[in-house]
Amino acid sequence: MPAATPGVTRKAAFALTASAVLLTAACTGQPDAGATDDPTKDTTITFWHAWSAPNEVKAVRELVAGFEKAHPNIHVRVVGNMTDDKINQALRAGGTDAPDVISSFTTNNVGKFCSSGALIDLDPFLGKAGIDPAKTFPKAMNEYTRFDGDRCTVPLLGDAYGLYYNKTAFEKAGIARPPETWSEFEADAKRLTVREGDSYKQLGFMPDYHGWESTTEHYFGQFSPTYFTKDGKSNLAGDPAFRQGFALQKRLVDELGGFRRLERYRATLGDEWGPKHPFHTGQVAMQLDGEWRLGMAEQAEPKFEIGVAPLPVPDDRRNQYGKGYITGTIAGIAATSHKQNAAWEFVRYITTDTDAVVGFANGIHNVPSTFAALASPKLRYDPRFRTFLDIAANRYSTTTPASPDGGQYLVTVQQLGYDYESGRVKDLTAGLEKAAAQIDTDIAQAK
Repeated sequence: MPAATPGVTRKAAFALTASAVLLTAACTGQPDAGATDDPTKDTTITFWHAWSAPNEVKAVRELVAGFEKAHPNIHVRVVGNMTDDKINQALRAGGTDAPDVISSFTTNNVGKFCSSGALIDLDPFLGKAGIDPAKTFPKAMNEYTRFDGDRCTVPLLGDAYGLYYNKTAFEKAGIARPPETWSEFEADAKRLTVREGDSYKQLGFMPDYHGWESTTEHYFGQFSPTYFTKDGKSNLAGDPAFRQGFALQKRLVDELGGFRRLERYRATLGDEWGPKHPFHTGQVAMQLDGEWRLGMAEQAEPKFEIGVAPLPVPDDRRNQYGKGYITGTIAGIAATSHKQNAAWEFVRYITTDTDAVVGFANGIHNVPSTFAALASPKLRYDPRFRTFLDIAANRYSTTTPASPDGGQYLVTVQQLGYDYESGRVKDLTAGLEKAAAQIDTDIAQAK
């Protein structure tokens, strides 16, 4: 992928043709690519996506069928199960077999997609269509689809993280409701923990960073951290939210038995994606996880009632209870595409048409990515799933920002987490400063 150009934002200009108002957009690799096609003419575009499960492939097929019915002159060739590596290679190379439209599960790559010019800026298309992203997409989703003023992607369904809890275990422990603050969470986690020798009969919560979605960004999202300063430098050592997040997790590790004991117990537990997941089996009473876990847990036929709630918030931010960490799938148009206007019609349909978004969400079992779809009466879901819809729409919900080095900065933060919880790093202040310096170096090299 071409190197990023710091401080430069690609903006497409409008151009008129004899048949329609068409848009021109920046491109990479091929000077004759761009928005010069007539989307009213008979044409075929290529859509690459990453979904592979049978129900997901079926949902994509139905989504495309709905578009082709609404736009009978535009045909969509679908290529599924595509990784980001394959997508990036195709975006660089272009050619007749390359995608016109792509979708990716990796929001961390938005910074690379935008800064490299691999995907075109969609703001001119949105503006021409009269679509206001701030009024169309939830705040966190609106944020993770752009970088440095360039909106090269738009949201295509989302994931929201919340708290699953064992209602039966809560009742047995005399806990009346799910915790709303981290101090309540700590108390509940200890109360729900039942020791058995040097191990556990039941663990209130698995705090370890290897513990099934308990990553630094998922924890820290509840503290609303600012990852970068206005000049693009890492704020890891400057924002107290990071210290608070690391300190909370380390306290949980120490209070629930210590890193080594927890790791020994974790090694005996089931796989994250299988029916023997420790929350399914009752071996862990609370679980930080995404909206997909509800269906998976119910399919495992647990011997207890499952409760769903937002993750706790810091005690001094109780008014923000109800928020969560948000990520999701993104869609964009290749700069090498020769059919960008037709591609835009497809992207517009799958990401902003309410019925299309709702139908896709029903099929994939993800969170809808527009305010209108979140409120649609056509959504089909377990009543407990409402929690994730509310988290997605919550104005306090957070995400992690795009960066020109993709998600490498998050890898650095996570590594510090591993080292701090295990005791390899004892001085958190020094660890934060070292990690911040590494992040700045990595970003400078990416640019």
